[in-house]
Amino acid sequence: MTTGTLITVAPTGAESAKAEVPALPVTLDELLLTAKECEALGAAVIHVHIRDDEARPTLDQGRLRETVTALRESTDLVVQLSSGGAVTDPEADRLAVLDAGPDMASCTMGTLNFGDDVFLNRWEFIVDLHTRMQERGIVPEYEIFDLGHLTALQRLLGKYGLPAGGHVHVDFVMGVPGGMPGTTPALVAAHQALRDLPEGTTFSATGIGRSTIPVMLASLSAGGHLRVGMEDTVTYAKGRPVESNMQLVARAVGFAQLAQRPPLTPAEARGLLGVPAAGR
Repeated sequence: MTTGTLITVAPTGAESAKAEVPALPVTLDELLLTAKECEALGAAVIHVHIRDDEARPTLDQGRLRETVTALRESTDLVVQLSSGGAVTDPEADRLAVLDAGPDMASCTMGTLNFGDDVFLNRWEFIVDLHTRMQERGIVPEYEIFDLGHLTALQRLLGKYGLPAGGHVHVDFVMGVPGGMPGTTPALVAAHQALRDLPEGTTFSATGIGRSTIPVMLASLSAGGHLRVGMEDTVTYAKGRPVESNMQLVARAVGFAQLAQRPPLTPAEARGLLGVPAAGR
């Protein structure tokens, strides 16, 4: 069992509206403040979506580059850009996320119903994303929304080789309507399926909405890591809105410490994930 806990913060996402969730960080200044605060508490990775001047999701290249640069200058966090964007973003724009030169990027391993929408991830697109990251030395986090996505990952690695850095890390995204539920039995099933992936594969787990706490506890008990943030939940408890991403990271850190698996530092996270040392 891993002795430390990798804590990823996903502060913004592409789903919630700033008007409905005023605490959501959408400007670069808000994102940087959130990043610094969450790093001080114990986060090691930041999973980044960005917004435009009207707080709408965007994959604008200039903003992405500015965001990556600012996060590197202000923190030691591993910077992971989302290649998922919003469900309406075209494939070309999602591939172009890599041009911003992040440490890591997400790679979703299949198509699924996403609430009332469809999150499209064609096989050819997945292969293109994986091989481009190999070529550029960008470490992927493979996003797993359902068990079949693990089979697709096994096929991908078998045909196209290990990712940049040589280490396979997946994130179980649980509780999305259309994906696997955010329950302990579902996490156990996904965890068992990891046996078909390369030895040493690690995993984080993300519980959407009300599944946040059950998924955190189940992941820690199985030797997994944690992703939390306002991308995934905007309610801290029933009837109690999240006040900041710090709240969610602090709770995850507390659970990790109770499990006697304290948070990994950003440098330790880089060692685990195969991400090169920060060049600050």
